[in-house]
Amino acid sequence: MTEEREMTAPMTSVGAEVGQSPDLTPIIIPDYGEDLNPSAEEMFEAQMQYEQEMQAQAQAERESAPGFMQTVSMPELYEMVYPGKPPIIDHFLYPGTYLFVGAPKVGKSFMMAQIAYHVSSGTPMWNYSVRKGTVLYLALEDDYRRLQERLYRMFGTETTPDLFFSVASKSLNEGLLEQLDSFIREHHDTGLVIIDTLQKVREAEGDTYSYARDYDIIAGLKAFADRTGICLMLVHHTRKQKSDDNFDRISGTNGLLGAADGAFIMYKNKRSDGDATIEVSGRDQPDKKIMLSRNKETLCWELSGEKSPEYTEPPEPVLEAIGGFINADNPTWEGTATELIEKLELDIKPNALSLKLNVNAGKLYNLYFVQYSNKRTHKAKLIQFRYDADHPIVISPEPTEEETEKSPDGVPAVKGEIIISTDTVDDIAGED
Repeated sequence: MTEEREMTAPMTSVGAEVGQSPDLTPIIIPDYGEDLNPSAEEMFEAQMQYEQEMQAQAQAERESAPGFMQTVSMPELYEMVYPGKPPIIDHFLYPGTYLFVGAPKVGKSFMMAQIAYHVSSGTPMWNYSVRKGTVLYLALEDDYRRLQERLYRMFGTETTPDLFFSVASKSLNEGLLEQLDSFIREHHDTGLVIIDTLQKVREAEGDTYSYARDYDIIAGLKAFADRTGICLMLVHHTRKQKSDDNFDRISGTNGLLGAADGAFIMYKNKRSDGDATIEVSGRDQPDKKIMLSRNKETLCWELSGEKSPEYTEPPEPVLEAIGGFINADNPTWEGTATELIEKLELDIKPNALSLKLNVNAGKLYNLYFVQYSNKRTHKAKLIQFRYDADHPIVISPEPTEEETEKSPDGVPAVKGEIIISTDTVDDIAGED
């Protein structure tokens, strides 16, 4: 047997290591070109590349085995660095897939227009800061005439070029995600897509509803939102049955909420009320109730109060120090954890600092737009910071008395331009 191996081994082709015994894996000699005396850094990079290739080969063999299960140890988990996902509207709307649910004519479409306008124009909404981005609003139960009248009633002539509408789209079965993908490729700064309503894009799914089917539909939309980094808002209806938990009133099965990142429930105590409440529950924000009142002139929703659990995130002195150090004037830095500790006079051990940065990379970007990464050289593990000069524009409300002279949403009031009769309100409102 040994003699046969010695005779046949030299005939093996160079690229045939996959699937062979480890004994037959050839030694990879890096090609340094004409440089026959590689530097220590080049030797280290070559060794790292070799080890990574061997690890990838071993991992591929493990994964091909029957019954393989992917697992990650706690130290490995702490070594992972995930990019930040800044909120679309601070403390209110985050990237992901959300249901916005309410009874017919409760004011959902006006709320969607309001959110879309503020995100696309970058103007603060209520007392929340907004990150400006392109918005696509699929108003699938409206027509362009009604949209025009509604928007003019709400915002006058203050238009925004980054808000796009469509009153027709394909269903999920017919290629809706391909249409959305095409739009996002044309508008790279897209932050929000609103589908009003979910039922209009799942009509071709048939009338048979089940937990599994509802879950799969939202899971597919969520995968798209996560891949593109957008917020996908799905307008939906409530069922008539009462429930102690308002989120149980979402029409359909629990599979819808189970697969989504969160939900907004909008309701009134009486249909004729000018006040409404929004309950928010999601993975990225604490549960809260938002109390609203409707402006009779513009039909915009004004914030009258909110209730949320009394929770304040503990301060992060390390992130605050880095945020003050890395900015537009000092956009990059590279060094070891020990050097960073000395530079910023931090009271933390180097290993603990590295782990804290790995775990809080997303928060560091969300708060200060500082991108964090690390790399290992033959000498040490280096920390790298880069300030993202192309980050979304954040506009915060000004906490001054001048805000009282603005319209309910912080948009400068348009005087003498809105002269729509109240007789047309029902036509403008559409399903609301």
